[in-house]
Amino acid sequence: MTELTLDIARKILDAALAKAVEKKIKPLVITVLDARGAVKVTAAQDGTSLMRAEIAHGKAYGALALGMGSRALFQRAQEQAYFVSAINTMAKGQLVPVPGGVLIQKDGALLGAVGVSGDTSDNDEICAIAGIEAAGLKANPG
Repeated sequence: MTELTLDIARKILDAALAKAVEKKIKPLVITVLDARGAVKVTAAQDGTSLMRAEIAHGKAYGALALGMGSRALFQRAQEQAYFVSAINTMAKGQLVPVPGGVLIQKDGALLGAVGVSGDTSDNDEICAIAGIEAAGLKANPG
């Protein structure tokens, strides 16, 4: 059985944070969820703003809930706003349909998702992908 272990989640987190430091972007919150949506690890850099933890979680949760990276969810929200709004209502507002939520896969199996928030959505996504790839896994942003 393939699963997202705490050690792997920490590798993803550390590499995503390293990418943020390398790119000199705004302070981030990074959350790694396993395939059932449980938080494996989360961290906030010093100086993040108030709602960043909830946003990072919402990006990862939305990716898991709909089986697509939050970039694809963002595209879907633009094309089918009523559908995504209805799904978000059903999810009690927990989905954040903008880039920065990336599915984690290995050999076609879904292991979980990473959500990043703090800078632009594109930079958030870059850090999430860097973390996943540094752990030797496949990142699926969309």
